[in-house]
Amino acid sequence: MEYSLKKSLGQHFLKDENVCQKIVDELHQHNFERLLEVGPGGGALTKYLLRIPSIDFKAVELDNEKVQYLERAYPGIRGNIIHDNFLDIDPPFPEIFTVVGNFPYNISTQILFKVLDWKEQVPMIIGMFQKEVAERAASKEGSKVYGVLSVLVQAFYRVDYLFDVDPSCFNPPPKVMSGVIRLTRRDDTPSMKSERAFFNLVKTAFNQRRKTLRNAVKSLFSSEELKDELFNKRAEVLSVEEFAALTFRMN
Repeated sequence: MEYSLKKSLGQHFLKDENVCQKIVDELHQHNFERLLEVGPGGGALTKYLLRIPSIDFKAVELDNEKVQYLERAYPGIRGNIIHDNFLDIDPPFPEIFTVVGNFPYNISTQILFKVLDWKEQVPMIIGMFQKEVAERAASKEGSKVYGVLSVLVQAFYRVDYLFDVDPSCFNPPPKVMSGVIRLTRRDDTPSMKSERAFFNLVKTAFNQRRKTLRNAVKSLFSSEELKDELFNKRAEVLSVEEFAALTFRMN
């Protein structure tokens, strides 16, 4: 190996070719012209992505050592690496693009929120996360892990949990299971007063998830509205659509 692993960057490099192939097969089921890989690391997935014909490909990698390694190992990637933190960059293409990656575990939730900022440009994401984050993104109301991430992501994307990935598929093996999910942009996003109101309501509701909605979100509604029986419920039983509808009744 010609590079070292950096714990501080949450680096767990994929080494299982079958898993790489499965992710690439998933990508191939959709048409796309531009692709951004987040955190290529040692290039396990990158080498497959560089072979996809006639697409515009870019990769974003923070670690200088990995950038140099990738440029040596895969000359085709030269000029297409964005050497920066994914959370700090602007969209790498002016047009629509797809996102793929074995996402760094220490920033995986923030990665999903960042993609939400780009949702007008990103119709699809296929990504590997620690299983717990993948399940949270995909879970439905009533589930123990349903929360802010589930609601905000699912308002704009359909989330499919594709498959588990065992720790032994990585170097070094993480302490947790991983999971690959696919996010597909919804064309039926529920109507809401504004995205700002929606985000505010959802975050406030789950901030005290043990309480009834009435106690958790009372600052956002008039006392008249709060008399509705709906507010006897807890946040985790409300669907994405119910949260969106509720924004129209906010102060």
